[in-house]
Amino acid sequence: AAPPCDCSLPGRWRRCGAQHPISRVIDEVVRIFGRLGFTVADGPDIETRFNNFTALNTAPHHPSMDAADTFWFDDDKLLRTQTSPVQIRAMLGRQPPVRIVTPGRCYRRDTTDATHSANFHQIEGLYVDTTPAALADLKATLSHFARAMMGAGTGVRFRPHFFPFTEPSVEVDFTCHLCGGQGCRVCKQSGWIE
Repeated sequence: AAPPCDCSLPGRWRRCGAQHPISRVIDEVVRIFGRLGFTVADGPDIETRFNNFTALNTAPHHPSMDAADTFWFDDDKLLRTQTSPVQIRAMLGRQPPVRIVTPGRCYRRDTTDATHSANFHQIEGLYVDTTPAALADLKATLSHFARAMMGAGTGVRFRPHFFPFTEPSVEVDFTCHLCGGQGCRVCKQSGWIE
């Protein structure tokens, strides 16, 4: 005694599944930087030697260019090892000011373990203005991001470091989101996540 069924009506769509955790993180990072005036830039996974290494001041015989570290093709192209080539493309194609974030997949010949993979996601940012940007601008931007992403009580530290494509250069650490900076297995007892 079921009611008659009108087969001419469209079916009811039942949404299945959920957004992947990596996609959720990327979307949140893009939202945070979007509120600061950044837009998303994208580029190909297959890159040129120039965009991936040369334009970033990588020395011609740097170990990262070795076939043991990079997936090379026969025609001097490669699977990008970082999202930095997207920044190169943006700088070549736009006039300042440029404020972009570059989420994307990266590829490196790496032994898979708890913190390494041959295929991983990376998000970089680029800020080029018509007047010089200061290290204070970078620190303020990253501190705002850390607290927006990880919570208001998140600590941030900046450590001097050398990168051939930036000067000055720093590495940035946030207090560990699991232990709150007390030290745990995830942060290797340091209380910090790079």
